[in-house]
Amino acid sequence: MSVPAVIQAIRQAEAAAGRPAGSVKLVAVSKGHSPVQIQESILSHGHFPLAENRGQELRDKKLALPDAEWHFIGPIQRNKIKYLAGVSLIHTIEEVWQAQALAEAAQKWGHAPEVLLQVHNGETQKHGMPPAALPSLLREVQATGLTVRGLMVMAPYDQPQAAEQIFRDTAERAHQLGLSELSMGMSGDFPQAIAAGATLVRVGRSLFA
Repeated sequence: MSVPAVIQAIRQAEAAAGRPAGSVKLVAVSKGHSPVQIQESILSHGHFPLAENRGQELRDKKLALPDAEWHFIGPIQRNKIKYLAGVSLIHTIEEVWQAQALAEAAQKWGHAPEVLLQVHNGETQKHGMPPAALPSLLREVQATGLTVRGLMVMAPYDQPQAAEQIFRDTAERAHQLGLSELSMGMSGDFPQAIAAGATLVRVGRSLFA
């Protein structure tokens, strides 16, 4: 699917859910693709935030595409935080030390990224904070001075019923915590995520197909 086709599918999912057009934003996952491919497949269709999950790849692409808006969607490692300068939103905070290290680095950068808390989806191999621990994590991350915009979750692959439940549960948790941003849904399940309340959908594979 091209960017216009994905945007059309997002608008259709918004309408089916009774949501206003434009209430969901596309985050274009650009990992594994060159700056030339990103320019041709994504940025030629408009300004969309680009998302990477590896620090060094992000660093190099920021240099090649200096006017782009960048999100980070990978696991945060202490020795890779230096590569996150200039990122506008980090989707993957799951431990307090990550927020503390980011806040400390941001003092040097002169700009602090906003963040999302990643919710664990129940799969053993996945990252994220157990849902019951989110209130305390939220308080501790906010205490670092970082702005927490919302929650992020990854649904199990190719399990639509489980995905729908996880999306609904995450939306309810965000509401309970007073958070408005919901990063949920990828190429295979973003319509279900939009139906549950997603405000950001992370789509990559479909954009380069």
